[in-house]
Amino acid sequence: MTPVPAHRGHRITVEPGTEHVRVVHDGRVVAESRRPLVLRETGCPVRYYLPPEDVRADLLTPSPTRTHCPFKGDASYWSLPGGEDAVWAYREPREEVAAIRGHLCFYGTEVVPEPA
Repeated sequence: MTPVPAHRGHRITVEPGTEHVRVVHDGRVVAESRRPLVLRETGCPVRYYLPPEDVRADLLTPSPTRTHCPFKGDASYWSLPGGEDAVWAYREPREEVAAIRGHLCFYGTEVVPEPA
């Protein structure tokens, strides 16, 4: 686990996950991974950052949208057909969260339950 130093109560951790996660958009599997990075951040939902090899890049269209997070850095976005700015990544994240560099994060990632 990589903890980011707390700043006025704000905390971020990044750790390798064992969850099986999947992203489905319009009935099509866009990404699926058993090796996500799990990012936990104060006041935010858990986010899964997926290796690019586990993402259908052929379905992504670069977006002009850019955002800045004071704790992670500058994010670039991609859209899916009918889903604007649905995916983001930090190409040059802050050193404290360097593990997420190049990994992609999606809105609507689901954790797939393992068979009992």
